[in-house]
Amino acid sequence: MTDTFIERLIERHAQGLPGRPFQLKKAVLARYKTMDAPPTARQSAVLILLFRKTNEWHVVLTERVGNPNDPHSNQISFPGGSLEAADASLEACALRETHEEVGISPEKVKIIGKMTDLYIPVSNFFVQPYLGWTSEPPQYQRQPTEVKNILEVPLSILANIDNHKFADIQVRGMTLPNVPYFDVNGKIVWGATAMMLSELLEILPL
Repeated sequence: MTDTFIERLIERHAQGLPGRPFQLKKAVLARYKTMDAPPTARQSAVLILLFRKTNEWHVVLTERVGNPNDPHSNQISFPGGSLEAADASLEACALRETHEEVGISPEKVKIIGKMTDLYIPVSNFFVQPYLGWTSEPPQYQRQPTEVKNILEVPLSILANIDNHKFADIQVRGMTLPNVPYFDVNGKIVWGATAMMLSELLEILPL
């Protein structure tokens, strides 16, 4: 049986996406100039996966391992990655990558639909987010070479305005001033992940 929350979410998603203006609410200032993807951008997809646990809806996030060759090293992200030749679609890519990174079987996931796509200049990824849900709390199998931690984040934490903050962030030898972010139990969720979460919050029937 479909949960009432999910039924309402499906209805709100079908009414149309909030789009880039709401992504930009959590964007670094420079991103206002770099929202359009160039032809050389790499196609990729992520999964925004919701599930209910202890009577509250959560979203799955991952904390990436430290890697000097990864521009997103140690950051918080959604499970996902690059489109591969064997992927039938970007949706299939999101489901495959989620399975590989955190062990959630594609058969467990019900896809609601696409969220607004997003170009990430630092890695030249053109990301298609997919919104989905699972009827039971996931059982994980973490990919240790890519994922340091798996985070189960209550949506109430993201919706709480007290957790919407700003900070100067050090990244790759640079200081990004006054960056908007979500404070998730002391972890800083910023950049593309925060931008996608910002759009998600606009359609959540909370």
